[in-house]
Amino acid sequence: MTKLARKTISRRTVEALPVAARETVYWDSELPGFGVRVYPSGSKTYLAQTRAGGKSRRIGLGRHGIISADQARREAAKIISGIKSGNKPERETESSQKDLGPTVKEAAERFLREHAEVRCKPRTVQIYQNTINQHLVPALGDLRLGEIGHDRVAALQYSLRDKPVTANMVVEQLSRLYRMAGLWGVAPKGGNPCRFVRKFKEHRRERFLTDEEFRRLGRVLGELEKEGKIHPAAVAAFRLLMLTGCRRNEILTLRWEDVDLAAGEIRLRDAKTGARSVAISPAARKVLEDLPCLPDNPWVIAGAQPGERYKNLNNAWKVVRNRAGLRDVRIHDLRHSFASRALALGESLPMIGKLLGHGKIQTTARYAHLARDSVNAAAARIAESLWADLDGTINRNV
Repeated sequence: MTKLARKTISRRTVEALPVAARETVYWDSELPGFGVRVYPSGSKTYLAQTRAGGKSRRIGLGRHGIISADQARREAAKIISGIKSGNKPERETESSQKDLGPTVKEAAERFLREHAEVRCKPRTVQIYQNTINQHLVPALGDLRLGEIGHDRVAALQYSLRDKPVTANMVVEQLSRLYRMAGLWGVAPKGGNPCRFVRKFKEHRRERFLTDEEFRRLGRVLGELEKEGKIHPAAVAAFRLLMLTGCRRNEILTLRWEDVDLAAGEIRLRDAKTGARSVAISPAARKVLEDLPCLPDNPWVIAGAQPGERYKNLNNAWKVVRNRAGLRDVRIHDLRHSFASRALALGESLPMIGKLLGHGKIQTTARYAHLARDSVNAAAARIAESLWADLDGTINRNV
């Protein structure tokens, strides 16, 4: 334990305190019993300590950054005075393990086991696992929740600044652990430091295929299928993605029992936003009718092994887009392009939201600028048609 020689605990002195390999407590030079504990992680917490009844009492006051040095000093003075007067302090005696909560790794494992795997879809669970295993555990796994301050969260976010969407997901996942720790009754006293971290601005990537690119893509799919360069099931999957606007997993996990050709619809039992139906167009019907319905395989997009579905379209898509000269086009862009073509044909945003299975109108609103483009184009065509008639009239009147 170290005393701050001729110095009082203030914001400036606390922020200047060195971080050592072991926990260190620094004591105020003016108020006996008022101190600040510095953890090896860099986290700093205020505390008050005094003796009463022959026993030493130590009380945690809160983490630096959550409460100020002046607030901690006033609270320490009140607690120390109260204990010496024989009053029982409202705060419990400091216990670093209890006050600091579980480690990030422990909280993450419990979150996945008790929440995600019970309440979330498999794809969502996978996203949580990837965020935790690739970013949170390597950076913060051994630290207790109460040891992590705003500065450390901000530093982790900044280290991922070239991937703003990922950076925001990491901060949100960490914040989710603090919220769950509160529900479990093991949250640190210092609160959730993620509340003070501003999200990076995300620039959503939008890529829409032109009419010529669609024609090129269709031609290349036919060529590769004829040459045997990609699996016929992958070709069928790409065609269904383009013709229905469905998500990748909605097509890859589609079962024959959910395809009703007589009613002209696909019934998605467990789509991202809940169960929904997708209309089967004549073109999509042709793709489905050409697919083999194997007696020992329930999947529409069947894999090479008996009873299994086709699981990975990425390798096949690389072959397709390289041949078609569309190297910047992702599989998900086929869904965006479906929406773009619908707008070009005059469909409304609410109708497109229904076709795509959006749960919120805000999701469909991202295509609003395309709707404006369609309106502008229509207005230009109408004006040009009118101008053809008006121009002759104007010239005759000049």
